[in-house]
Amino acid sequence: MSDDRNTAASGPSQRNVEIGLAILIGIFGLTIIGGAIKAGIGWGFDGPQAGFFPFYVGLLVVVASAVTLYQELTATGSKKIFADWGQLKQVLSVAIPTLVYIIMIAFLGIYVSSVALIAYFMLVISSFSYLRTALIAILVPLLTFIVFEKWFLVALPKGPLERMLGY
Repeated sequence: MSDDRNTAASGPSQRNVEIGLAILIGIFGLTIIGGAIKAGIGWGFDGPQAGFFPFYVGLLVVVASAVTLYQELTATGSKKIFADWGQLKQVLSVAIPTLVYIIMIAFLGIYVSSVALIAYFMLVISSFSYLRTALIAILVPLLTFIVFEKWFLVALPKGPLERMLGY
């Protein structure tokens, strides 16, 4: 990409995105540290406690986030954008349905949720026909069920439909 395009377009700045992500990742690191402290970060008679290594990983995450935040807050000059609004809209058209899919798994199970996600992507994003969409959206989770539940004997999250069918 050329610098002309980055300065002329409209969208969030690279600096603001870096600052926001540094803060979010720092919060994630603090969460890791908090959980590690609850699990114990000391050294027991039989070796490190459960939170020993996660504590130090969380600490590294927080330090890296703090360094990034400091660099961005003290940097001068660059007015480059991270992405223009059209590009962000395309990313969100995939990210938001995926987030909804993850939430749906808790309530409907992975198979019904997968049918919905595949159908959404095929109809809305790719404009496939209804017949092709229905076939693929149903067959892929069905094949996944056979492979994981029957062949490998690995239980995946189930919802009300699977319980109603006795699985």
